Amino acid sequence: MTDAIFSVPHPTNEPVWAYAPGSPEKAAVKKALADAKSKKKKIPMYIGGKEVHTKEQVAMHPPHERKHVLGHYSKGSATHVNAAIDAALAAKPAWEAMPWQERAAIALRAADLLAGPYRAKMSAATMLCQSKNVFQAEIDCICELADFWRFNAWFMQEIYKQQPNSSAGIWNRTDWRPLEGFVFALTPFNFTAIAGNLTMAPALMGNTIVWKPAESQIYSAALIMEILTEAGLPPGVINLVYVDGPTTGEVIFKHPDFAGLHFTGSTGVFQHIWKTVGKNIENYKSYPRIVGETGGKDFVVAHESADPKALATALIRGAFEYQGQKCSAASRAYVPKSLWKEVKSYMLEDLESMKMGSTEDFSNFINAVIDEKSFDKISKYIASAKKSDKVKVIAGGKCDKSKGYFIEPTVLEVSDPKYVTMCEEIFGPVLSIYVYNDKKFEQVLELVDSTSPYALTGSIFAKDREAVLLASDKLRHAAGNYYINDKPTGAVVGQQPFGGGRASGTNDKAGSMLNLYRWVSPRTMKETFVPPTDYRYPFLGEE
Repeated sequence: MTDAIFSVPHPTNEPVWAYAPGSPEKAAVKKALADAKSKKKKIPMYIGGKEVHTKEQVAMHPPHERKHVLGHYSKGSATHVNAAIDAALAAKPAWEAMPWQERAAIALRAADLLAGPYRAKMSAATMLCQSKNVFQAEIDCICELADFWRFNAWFMQEIYKQQPNSSAGIWNRTDWRPLEGFVFALTPFNFTAIAGNLTMAPALMGNTIVWKPAESQIYSAALIMEILTEAGLPPGVINLVYVDGPTTGEVIFKHPDFAGLHFTGSTGVFQHIWKTVGKNIENYKSYPRIVGETGGKDFVVAHESADPKALATALIRGAFEYQGQKCSAASRAYVPKSLWKEVKSYMLEDLESMKMGSTEDFSNFINAVIDEKSFDKISKYIASAKKSDKVKVIAGGKCDKSKGYFIEPTVLEVSDPKYVTMCEEIFGPVLSIYVYNDKKFEQVLELVDSTSPYALTGSIFAKDREAVLLASDKLRHAAGNYYINDKPTGAVVGQQPFGGGRASGTNDKAGSMLNLYRWVSPRTMKETFVPPTDYRYPFLGEE
């Protein structure tokens, strides 16, 4: 033990590598891709620090190459969920008693392992199992995840430093305890970084975790566990299981030691979970913390003073990077009639130059959507739009799942601002645009605010500062992450903490100190150095 008061190194954001032609990082990722495809991995669950294999083996395929088998994972059952809970609870006393700087050291070492020797391997895993091009993988599974681990260690330190004032003869302290019980992390397919953060953020604060990733993210989830284990994470702190949702929920949400949920996924699932927790509330030892980021119907609204080229670029990138499979992706846009012809021309020019195909061909900007269920859902929206007299298909519209789940970047011009693709979350490469009368800018802002139940991200494009001010005021509650003259995607840890309100979640801001506060249960401590020995107060005396 030591009496020193330690300070975590001040974090900086991990630099994004370029992967330019001839660069060593490009060669390293290509080699990692080839290595991964040449082997069929057997991916176990991780419970109590042990690898758990089952007889039920499920094949994993790249979304862009359906016939190729990356390997198989071991599918679990309710028995494994119970075992994971037991392991988490068993590991809890030693983990929360571990000095905070030792927990921080694990996260910091994991970040350096990720950004160093594991960089190419992790990029390859995310490119293959989630169909991300190398740049999208780089900013997600390398830079953002490393940022989460480094910045959260810093945020933890800053929380622990917050202590109350003390009067003479008294010492007041705050003990930042973890929650009492275990935390359930339910993570999505689309960001490897989210999976690594939803587990490690509560773990850093002394909690132990049961983790269920999306089936299509298991390949890279297992690699996260490999990195954390090498970084020194003790057995049982994070327990990774591959069990279907209903079975997992049936066990988790009836357990008396369920202490919290860290969730990213669909609004429907999140609302169902919330109802389930409410029905079981009398069974829990404490009121569970429910933290969730769900869907979005993210907007870009342009004023007549907007730069047409900048607007077109933001729409293309915001809507179609990672095939629109981002909670923050630009999904609906409002463009003034005076700009539409020019903006449309720039967009069509960009779309014409885009290639679509495998992530292993680095010249492809567009890759596959995640799975057949997603493909079928998105293609139905496009098929309906083609039949509607309220829609013009400006670009794209073709869908093909013969080799992989490929959907062309699709731009729809709608005459009805309440047409279904302007209102419902599609989660794919479909951008709907409503062209409005320039003089109705303020009315359009009201339309933007009222069209969708979500409030995750959005942006305003304008050179006119009064227009920027008006939009920022009218749309104050329409987006938790709001952008001025930029696309509504690409939040950076420590710079733009991420999360939204309304139907988009609890807005607990991943990538900030706010999120970590949700995983502690503070204890106020007062120590009196010389306690009184007489109950009488001065007011009792009359003379």
